[in-house]
Amino acid sequence: MKHTLNLLHYAAFRAVILTGTVSGAAELLGRSQPAVSRLLDKLEYELGVSLFDRRRGQVTPTPAANLLLDEIERAYLSLESLSNFASRLASWEGGEISIAVMPALGISYVPQLLAEFRKDWPKTKVTLNVRMSMKIEEWAAAQAIDFGLAETPFRRSGFRTEVFSNTPYIAAVPKDHPLADRTRLGPADLRQGPFISWTSFVSARHLLDQALLSSSVKVDAAYETTFSISAYEMVRQGIGIAIIDPYTAAEQQDPSVKLIPFEPKIPFNVALIRPETRIANPAADALLELMAAKRDKLLARLPF
Repeated sequence: MKHTLNLLHYAAFRAVILTGTVSGAAELLGRSQPAVSRLLDKLEYELGVSLFDRRRGQVTPTPAANLLLDEIERAYLSLESLSNFASRLASWEGGEISIAVMPALGISYVPQLLAEFRKDWPKTKVTLNVRMSMKIEEWAAAQAIDFGLAETPFRRSGFRTEVFSNTPYIAAVPKDHPLADRTRLGPADLRQGPFISWTSFVSARHLLDQALLSSSVKVDAAYETTFSISAYEMVRQGIGIAIIDPYTAAEQQDPSVKLIPFEPKIPFNVALIRPETRIANPAADALLELMAAKRDKLLARLPF
């Protein structure tokens, strides 16, 4: 069967996902509701799969729809990258920067230094995408960002990498905890918790599990979370102890939390990822220089 689909069919599908209704998609696309319905029917017919369950005016995406959405989002990202590339190629000014940064650096560290960056590059638009490392790697491989900061290891190709920092994770302990007067903590000390750990989705969780296993120590976590900032807040509230990334630790500096080096050291391996085929961008290079300078000043606050 010869497919006769075009971008409009996929745009209608994406609009329905984004708005949750056919009427909402019609308004978003500036088309009539029957026209959007016909586009969806055509898409399902040509693909040979059901994309929505339709009941009482509601549309619910099927598993096949979720898979298709992932592919469409990648395509939209590539189209946006192409548009940005063409714009910069025409002006050759590097007036825009698109970066992707993992949460440990994207929630506070990068936003804080953007104010200083703006002093020298006031007309440069910066798009800061805060994503998990796997997504950043995917975008870099698709040449969709100027650069990314993500935790290693990586599985894809199509980008260059270099070490950005490898300062180890550090223990965070409430100031009135029995461990607060220690100068070093080890795996066995985590038993004095309650211990706040990462979820299995986080790569650092596996590094910590390896350290515990090597020390023949078993620690049952009372809490699990995805982000160091959440773990830090739990420590600040006095409900347990945690191992957190050095950027979060250095930025917070709350007097109610004691930061203590943890051994064996678990390196927080952050890599700079630069797509191989992106056009050179002087503004992105300037931002990276500022990031490196701020990184060194920030991490110097830690008690290592």
